[in-house]
Amino acid sequence: MMSWKLYILTGLLFTVQILSAQQTVKKILDTLTLEDFEIVTSTFIDGDTIPHRTIEEVIVYPRPKFNNRRQMRRYSRLIINIKKVYPYAKLAREKLLAMDQHIATLTSEREKREYINKMEDELFSEFEDDLKKLTISQGRLLIKLIDRETGDTTYKWLKELKGSVSAFFWQAIARIFGSNLKWEFDAPGEDRLIDDIIRMIDAGMI
Repeated sequence: MMSWKLYILTGLLFTVQILSAQQTVKKILDTLTLEDFEIVTSTFIDGDTIPHRTIEEVIVYPRPKFNNRRQMRRYSRLIINIKKVYPYAKLAREKLLAMDQHIATLTSEREKREYINKMEDELFSEFEDDLKKLTISQGRLLIKLIDRETGDTTYKWLKELKGSVSAFFWQAIARIFGSNLKWEFDAPGEDRLIDDIIRMIDAGMI
């Protein structure tokens, strides 16, 4: 007799729970709008329609390990230097590519020289003071990052825009300070750590 009453009581409680859940779901549905939903693509697998979405690639970088405090300080200093010059490298990409595209529309050598000289004066006026404050290490880093961002070395850009004589002159000056305008960015090799840091900066991780 008690078992029979227990079954009835359990059934009633279960029914109450279902009704309560239905009311809760109804309240939630009443507050939803179309902006709360996302349309996803679907695919067919074994006769079933399966919704799916493509998740953006997430790159996980291992935490660097240091053998001593000196290595840790060098790594921290490298991050500081990259954050200092990376914006200039990106700006160089924008300016150089824009100049290259505009020069392609000019018909005479005179127009090209006048345009290049005008842009050179504007860039020097805007960035000369900031660039003078860069350290030698930061200057070397900027040379490599320009190649990374534009796909061409600083030497090649100088030669294309200002001619071989100007490129040779500035290359000679750079060599005096232990730099090389022909340096290329080697992401898979010696510049891999720099490349990883830049990617982490772009991802907002550091």
